[in-house]
Amino acid sequence: MKKSIFIIAASLIALTACRNQEQNLNADVEIPVSVESIKFKSIEEYINTTGTAIPKGEILLKSKITASYFLEKNPLTSRPWQLGDVIKKGALIAQLEDKEYVNSIKLETNQLNMELAESELKKQESLYEKGGVTLKDLKTASINYENAKSTVENSKLQLDKTKIIAPIDGVIVDLPYYTQSTQIDAGATIARIMDYQTMYMDVQLPEKYISVIKPGQVVKLTNYTIPEDTIIGNITQLSPAINADTRTFKGNISINNPKYLLRPGMFVKADIVTDHKDSVIVISKNIILSRQKGKTVFIVDRGIAAERIIETGLENATDVEVTKGLLRNDRIVSSGFETLSNNSKVKIIK
Repeated sequence: MKKSIFIIAASLIALTACRNQEQNLNADVEIPVSVESIKFKSIEEYINTTGTAIPKGEILLKSKITASYFLEKNPLTSRPWQLGDVIKKGALIAQLEDKEYVNSIKLETNQLNMELAESELKKQESLYEKGGVTLKDLKTASINYENAKSTVENSKLQLDKTKIIAPIDGVIVDLPYYTQSTQIDAGATIARIMDYQTMYMDVQLPEKYISVIKPGQVVKLTNYTIPEDTIIGNITQLSPAINADTRTFKGNISINNPKYLLRPGMFVKADIVTDHKDSVIVISKNIILSRQKGKTVFIVDRGIAAERIIETGLENATDVEVTKGLLRNDRIVSSGFETLSNNSKVKIIK
């Protein structure tokens, strides 16, 4: 009996010793973590939406007469106009030649008749002041001059149909090929020009944001083809009406695109900036742990992890403002926090 009691007592002593040894080992284990020092940063709160970029201006130029076609040269490159060329308002794109058409306009004859009518009008005005002609004679001369002037203006308008001129600044996005001097029919497409240095985008916004989104707010726009560039726009118009089917309201975004980074028809991601703060504590959202006691993070002080309960303010898809619980220059655990507990020993690896 005594032997059995001795054996049991010895076993308990051994088990206790093992547990103490294990606790001592655990107490000495340093959990590897990465840390970063907290600094003041800026943060923006925004609402995401998407849409299609549309050019500010677009014009399709067509031939108004049947004539021989001659494509002109781009004065900047000294080669014929090509797709993608930037073009200024007033630049000559193509000439349409038809001698019979030009002769039928009789511009020179009409200009001569206008000069004669103008001379006659001045003569009648002089005579009328001296009492040499009646008021009817003066008015007749005036009417003849105005008619002659209108005829000249119409002749010039008809002659302008032989020149295809860019009516806006923009980029040539369509330029059908015709052999030089070939005859083209009236109505044939000559060129399509788009002005997309300024663009706009219509978006549908969720009803819950109708009191948050305001005209003038900054919008940051991106497209997968230009991942390193952010284009800046602004909210210009907002509809006060809610679509009963989609529970959305319509907004219009103006886009400043001076370098032509966005192209007409591109699908664009837009972040509407609804709030902004400078010089606040900002941390990544993915390092925050949700506990029963609230949102927590770990900081490191003298090789020991300390759990901090925090309060947050502005947030976006990746970051959040910390309004309470952290101080500037605290070293916050950015990785390895998943296995930490309060007062854990840590080893900083980064």
